[in-house]
Amino acid sequence: MMIAFDMRCVGFMMAKMVLKELMDASTFTKFKLFLNKGNDSSCLREFLLPILCQDSPSGNAGLQMLDRNCGAGWNLLSLFLATKPLERISCLDALRHPFLCGPKWRIFPSMDVIRWGLGSTSVRMSEDYIYGRYQRRRLAYLVELMELLNPHPKLKDWMDLLPGRWRLQYCTGRHLGLTLRQPSCRVLIGNAFLSFAPDGDSGEASLLLASDVNFKVMPISPWPHDKSGCPGSLLVKSTVRMSSGRRLYLKEDDDDGSVPRFAPHESVSHVSLSQKWKGVGSLKELPFSLPAAKLIQDEIDVAMKLGPSAPCDAQTVLNEVRTQIPPEMFDVSKLVCGTYVDSRMLVLRGVNGSALLFSRSCSVN
Repeated sequence: MMIAFDMRCVGFMMAKMVLKELMDASTFTKFKLFLNKGNDSSCLREFLLPILCQDSPSGNAGLQMLDRNCGAGWNLLSLFLATKPLERISCLDALRHPFLCGPKWRIFPSMDVIRWGLGSTSVRMSEDYIYGRYQRRRLAYLVELMELLNPHPKLKDWMDLLPGRWRLQYCTGRHLGLTLRQPSCRVLIGNAFLSFAPDGDSGEASLLLASDVNFKVMPISPWPHDKSGCPGSLLVKSTVRMSSGRRLYLKEDDDDGSVPRFAPHESVSHVSLSQKWKGVGSLKELPFSLPAAKLIQDEIDVAMKLGPSAPCDAQTVLNEVRTQIPPEMFDVSKLVCGTYVDSRMLVLRGVNGSALLFSRSCSVN
């Protein structure tokens, strides 16, 4: 029998009821240690996903339950387990939450729940790894909706929320994998991370940036069932200075036909506003610009680690890694602005207009 003394206790009870893996003492200890380390409770899914999918090749029932309704269960759980008491959900608001009400009762979700749903849906679609034309258009549209609803447009908010480790979920740019190609060196990309850390040596708004890409170099033999190979990693470091900017949306039906001029701190996106944002929310007038955080990089340092048993030389491996990953993850100077950030999601735009979607990666280490 469990007795809840506050809303945080209710969160622990809910987690144990939905996720049977937390009934194991060692797993529950990791779960509590994750929260006691000061990690944001909104990143629980990213932290628990490897544990929940470890022994469930056909899918985890608790994970599916929390993922339902645009991740409403994870949202309620994060509000229960928030570190600061003032950030925890009240009993009345919890009873009105979409996860508990379900489809039977008509409720009007808050803007925070809508943002959460957009981010959760984007992550779930990227995890399916079926990038047909419809999925790619849908993902790009969801990312642009997130940018429109950015809750932290100020530069100070970016400096507070950006530090940490972010895992790349999806890029709206080109995708070149191994399936339809026969490269001379077979490289299987693992996780790609972007890390930001405060720059103590600089008094201005600057951060230390690191791009870390893990990969495996597989044998040159025909496509193997065993995807093991020689491990390697690519590390790109730089210092990024941040300033306030705006992302401009251009109309396609301009009457004068003249090419506008933009200041150096402004990034541009060519979209048809009348079609793209039709029927979105209660907007009466479509935005012609949105605030963004301008990123200005300094010198770049590139390093690559490769095991001695690799079947290919380092230059060939590097070229294949660069072919498969987004160009902004190698040449970080192509990252021009940030358009969305919160405690768990991040969207950065490249110089060619492509969007990179990240989720915050947390661990107990």
